[in-house]
Formats: sequence, C-alpha cells, structure tokens
Amino acid sequence: MTPDGRKETPRGRGVLEGAFALLDALRRNGDEAGVTELALACGVPKGSVHRLLDQLVGVGAVERTGNRYRVGPQLYRLGQAWEPHPGLRPAARLPLQRLRAATGASVVLVVLREEAALTVGSVPGDLEPLLPVRNGLAFRLDTAAGKALRGPRRSGAVLDREDVMEGVCCASLPVRAPDGRTVAALAALVPAGRRLDGLAHAVAGAGAAITRALAGGGAGGGRRRPLPPAALVP
Repeated sequence: MTPDGRKETPRGRGVLEGAFALLDALRRNGDEAGVTELALACGVPKGSVHRLLDQLVGVGAVERTGNRYRVGPQLYRLGQAWEPHPGLRPAARLPLQRLRAATGASVVLVVLREEAALTVGSVPGDLEPLLPVRNGLAFRLDTAAGKALRGPRRSGAVLDREDVMEGVCCASLPVRAPDGRTVAALAALVPAGRRLDGLAHAVAGAGAAITRALAGGGAGGGRRRPLPPAALVP
C-alpha cells in the first residue's frame, strides 16, 4: 500500500502496461507518431514515453525515424506466430488468393475477438483505396462478416448491399473446422453494382477449401515443412 492508502502496482507490471499502451497507440495511429502524440494518447508523461520507446526500439518492437516512431519488425514476427485456430492461417492462404483472383474482391478472413470480427488474413482487391483491408483490421459484429462469424440465421451467405458503407457490397459465409465448428468467417467485398449471387458461390467454394485444408486434405493444410537451417537467419 502507498502512504495515502492506495494499492501499489508492482513496477514491472506498470512498465509492461505502459509499453503495451504505447504499442497499441502506434497500432491505432496506423503509420507513425511522435512522443507528444503518444503521451497524449496514453495519458503518460513525455519523459516516461521517451524512456519506454527507447527500450522498445532496443528490442526491435518499435522503429524510429528521426523523431517519429512506428511498430517494428520484431512485433510483426511475434504477431505472425499467433494462431486463432490451429492451422487456420496457412490453410486459408491459397484459397484467399484464388478467391481474389477469381472475383477481384477484397477478401478478408475474420475471427471473433473482444466483441469484434478481427481480420487474420486479407488480400486487397478492387476496393483499394476506398476500403483498404489488412490484417489486424476489426469489423463490427453487425457487418456481414460479423453476422457470418456468429452464424447466419438461415442457410446461405450473409449479403450486404451497401448496408454498412455506401459503394461497398459484401458476401460472407462461416468457415468451419472439419468437426463442424465455426472457427472464422470469410468475406469478399466488392464495389456496388456487382451481382452477389456468383460472389457468394465463390466465397462458399473458398470456405470449403479452407475446411479441407484444415483436415489435411487440401493445399496449405497439414504440417508445413520447416525451412532448411541454411535459409534461416539467427
């Protein structure tokens, strides 16, 4: 306890919380930010922000260019190791690419996290730059992707005809594990005016390909062969 009766927070925990708050502020900023911007965003004194950033730069979690900071490569490497469902991301990689090639759509694979549909796989399409897609982007659960993730009330795709954003239509379907559980949702976003029945059929095919790959019977599924040691950088 502190002298005024407040519960004391262990110093190590406070430092970690401050570091993660800074990293989250950098993520939300989307590009680069300075010390003053980050201090205001996190409610942390500028001196503390500067010290934490120096430490994060030292371990590669943050990069510095002049007086500006951005998320660094080490954080990217750690993030890429996260799997929302075993094998989901490698299983989805080729089906997402093929869906984009066949339809021109911007394609996203989302999972349920913290009351949002979190993008864990994405391929930009014809909607760039109107609606850029990227990993880490979160959609509300009342979007087509969010509704498909929670499970449609009827069979078939969840369709969005400019319901959420003017000029953008979408077809989305759940992605199921081999045992039938919904583990993700796949969504294809296209400019308004496109017919959605054919798009929905293509999304269904890509979702089925992911399910097969999760079972080890399709491209991208099963165990990945490790790179030979000579190809790796220590």
